[in-house]
Amino acid sequence: MSDPVLWAEAAFLGLIQGLTEFLPVSSSAHLRVIGPLLPSGGDPGAAFTAITQLGTEAAVLIYFRREIRQILMAWWRSILQPSARSDPDARMGWLILLGTLPIAVLGLLFQDAIEGHLRHLYITAFMLIVFGLFLGLADRFGRRARQLDQLTWTHGLLFGAAQALALIPGVSRSGGTITAGLLLGYTREAAARFSFLLAIPAVTASGFYQLWSSRDQGIPLGAGPTALATLVAFVVGYAVIVWFMRLVSTRGYMPFVWYRVALGLVVFGLLSTGYLSPL
Repeated sequence: MSDPVLWAEAAFLGLIQGLTEFLPVSSSAHLRVIGPLLPSGGDPGAAFTAITQLGTEAAVLIYFRREIRQILMAWWRSILQPSARSDPDARMGWLILLGTLPIAVLGLLFQDAIEGHLRHLYITAFMLIVFGLFLGLADRFGRRARQLDQLTWTHGLLFGAAQALALIPGVSRSGGTITAGLLLGYTREAAARFSFLLAIPAVTASGFYQLWSSRDQGIPLGAGPTALATLVAFVVGYAVIVWFMRLVSTRGYMPFVWYRVALGLVVFGLLSTGYLSPL
């Protein structure tokens, strides 16, 4: 049995993952910052982050299960029957695949950088602030008129490019895609919904890839604690989705903007005093 402190830390990191994955505040940044502040110290690592995201992605699959089933069935019919390609659900399936291409390509090309120097905490703090301000501007000036049935192929690719930026801790997968959606004129709810659906292929593939890759070298916190963190992330993540989807239909994103800016400034402060190491 591993050290009980390690299990407690893993459960806590799973809680943080579940709380922050779907909010536009960057879950990877939170894990990157909080990990070194825990008793065992150290960066939990990109592998731990990707694997625990399988828990939060399972929450997405359950919450959107009916919508996902319709999309998958329509998409498959569009392959077998070309006449079915005009189905809105089939089109959504193809748009999700198109939007996944940027993060898949960039994730493979820059894997070493993503798992290495891009996790530098000065970069993380900078991204928290800058992309938080971008989100604020998008929420303030976006037209918020388009629905998902108006999603174009170009917009699908732009959503995907925004998602790819989240390979850098501090950007936020949901924050980047929601910002892009708002700038393109989509409603808050439409941007959030497509953000969740778009993340499914990339996050699931990344999680299972890291799970397979770590079979020999292991995971920093160990297999058992990481599994616990993933389970906690799933339970908490589902509750956050329910709350967040209700929130975005009635309120703006400014509280998240101020939170991101404040967190970025706190990280800069901890780095400048030496309380946190940038690497």
